[in-house]
Amino acid sequence: MAPSAVRIPDPKLLRFPLQFLPIGPQIFVHEGARQALERRLELAFDGPVQLGVTDNVRRMITQTRTEGRLRVRLHMMFLGAPDRVQESLARYIVFNDSESSAVVDAFIKANKHRIRPSQPVSGPVRTQGAHHDLSKILAEVSRRYMGESAPGVLITWGRRTQPRVGVRQAIKLGSYSPRERLIRVHPALDQAWVPRYFVAYVVYHELLHHLVEATRAGKNVVLHGAEFRRRESQFRDYVRAIAWEQGHIQRLLRSR
Repeated sequence: MAPSAVRIPDPKLLRFPLQFLPIGPQIFVHEGARQALERRLELAFDGPVQLGVTDNVRRMITQTRTEGRLRVRLHMMFLGAPDRVQESLARYIVFNDSESSAVVDAFIKANKHRIRPSQPVSGPVRTQGAHHDLSKILAEVSRRYMGESAPGVLITWGRRTQPRVGVRQAIKLGSYSPRERLIRVHPALDQAWVPRYFVAYVVYHELLHHLVEATRAGKNVVLHGAEFRRRESQFRDYVRAIAWEQGHIQRLLRSR
């Protein structure tokens, strides 16, 4: 993404279409929303505030104070945040309030799917298989369990790998790369005898890795913690999918 922002007015008030030069991706910022949040910060700060909107990957909030002026740079997710979150954001920035910090942190975690990938996808993205279309499955799963059709991730069929001699047979049916924001599904699942609901379960499982933050138990990182397992069990065909995998894992191993 370009480091600069293009400010746009409310599209409903425009009498002509917006035209942009084809110079690559930009950050399109609703200027009314930016000004409203800037004004909220000014009221809390009781002084002039200069608000910039970013599409940063790591730092969601930065601020500097010079000569009585507050300069703030925020990730664009905050422009559409609820009033409670924006109020907490202002208290956190101006007063370093701990309770407000917790609210802001929770909002960032809940919206991390809106943070762009930190590295480009390596290799081609292929969603259409011989029997299953991953893009349609991802859209359906996202719509059903997230209420939106674009969860902020890409999906592709992975590569076939040859088993190594002397290594215990195993198959990784799916994986998620947070840096690429990419779900990979093993091509062994792209077969007519593999039910669509099971492919959807694998996609849902990997999508949860995008949505649910890993926890720590001492020095260990727990990928499938209590919250992950709770949400995984909400998959409509969860019990049936687990039973199908147990009954067909050997056939999948032979067909990988």
